[in-house]
Amino acid sequence: MSEFLHMGGYAAYVWPSYGLALVILVYNLIGPLAQHRRLRAAILRKARRAGRHAR
Repeated sequence: MSEFLHMGGYAAYVWPSYGLALVILVYNLIGPLAQHRRLRAAILRKARRAGRHAR
């Protein structure tokens, strides 16, 4: 196991690369969900304002 974690001397390059890839993948999952939530809230606010002015 130690040899695997050491990655043949390249662990200082390999593990940060895996970490960065994981961060990017998580962002690619969470980012659009957060943007969708914000956009939906903005649309609902705009629809409520339009409904008040229509009366």
